[in-house]
Amino acid sequence: MIDIKQIREDPKKFKKAAKDKGFDVDIDRLLEVDSKLKETMQKLQDISTEKNRIGKSIPKLSGKEKEKALSELTQLKNNEAKYNNQAKELQPEFDALMQEVAQPADEDVPLGRDDTENVEIRKEGKIRKFEFEPKDHVQLGLDLGIIDIERGVKIAGTRNYFLKGDGVLLHWAILRYAMDYMTDKGYVPLSVPLLVKDETMTGTGFFPGSEDQTYQMEKDQLSLVGTAEVPLTAYHMGEILNADELPKKYVALSSCFRREAGAAGKDTYGLYRIHQFDKVEQVIVCKNDTAQSLKFHDEILANAEAVMQALELPYRVANVCTGDLGRGQAKKFDIEAWMPSRKNYCETHSASKFYDFQTRRMNLRYKDPETKKNLFCHTLNNTVIASPRILIPILELYQNSDGSVTIPKVLLPYMNGREKIVKS
Repeated sequence: MIDIKQIREDPKKFKKAAKDKGFDVDIDRLLEVDSKLKETMQKLQDISTEKNRIGKSIPKLSGKEKEKALSELTQLKNNEAKYNNQAKELQPEFDALMQEVAQPADEDVPLGRDDTENVEIRKEGKIRKFEFEPKDHVQLGLDLGIIDIERGVKIAGTRNYFLKGDGVLLHWAILRYAMDYMTDKGYVPLSVPLLVKDETMTGTGFFPGSEDQTYQMEKDQLSLVGTAEVPLTAYHMGEILNADELPKKYVALSSCFRREAGAAGKDTYGLYRIHQFDKVEQVIVCKNDTAQSLKFHDEILANAEAVMQALELPYRVANVCTGDLGRGQAKKFDIEAWMPSRKNYCETHSASKFYDFQTRRMNLRYKDPETKKNLFCHTLNNTVIASPRILIPILELYQNSDGSVTIPKVLLPYMNGREKIVKS
């Protein structure tokens, strides 16, 4: 959420932000409702002040003066009821409009309509050239007996799958390595709830906007999270932290659930776009300081790149354009791994910077020791690794001519020393 004072001071900035990001936001109506609400609240304050003045004077009055004061008090109470009703009518619309306002993108974010206009920053690693006809990850998985999509679809519908045997062990190895890497970096591991309240989804900026992509349990008024970002970021929701506690650095391994609504016919092959997966997520909560946000944005990107480099996977980093940013994101880097079967770099990580957009919604603050004021924290998050999507480049790039798959060296300790996955 944005500070209403900023919107009042520069409405054009927020109209542009909505246009650049592709969101439909009525800033003029917001300011109109805001003005009416401000006026109403001021009248209520004036009435309260006058009621206190008259109330204190009544014991000292008598006769007609007392009758007049009591009559004025009655009229003030009637007016108070009228303006309270008016405020009750205006507040929900104001709140709803405020939740629609988009965070302006940083100045160095490229202007663009969608992910096709993201700007490459750099490439890392060398793309393998095969001396034989390579298989895709599904063919490899079927031949090795480690992936079963057919039975996944049979029991759970489209975009579902089973991992089997060494496929499961490889999946767990990747996630365990990522968790160990992050805890060694000092990030505090949390085991998080996967079902959360609507206020948590709203607080982290997923509602409104992502309801169609979310599995919602209407009977219990809970939602399955699409990322551990939600419970990690909301962990301190409603709290006032001490400045010396910051930054808070958290990491979680969780299952994630996404409906992929509107993705019919898109990326239907294999393990790229699926309903359920596991992900290691990193979140930082820091002071309300632009320089700190910049530093930590680079840090979380570097963490994810270090894992990709340890896995020896070729990838590129992209500066995400305005049209591919979420409502609350000020800037985002994508990491895209090279996937031979898709003949392209494809997104595997997103590192996002929010400033105080999420914390205003969650009322997450810290007490500044100098000003003694309560300031809203800044938040950032990034994927460390997500599987089984990352199995696509690993299986395809580490395959051998005999159909086996070599295990990345960094994962050997997690695979009981096994160096290859072979057909059983």
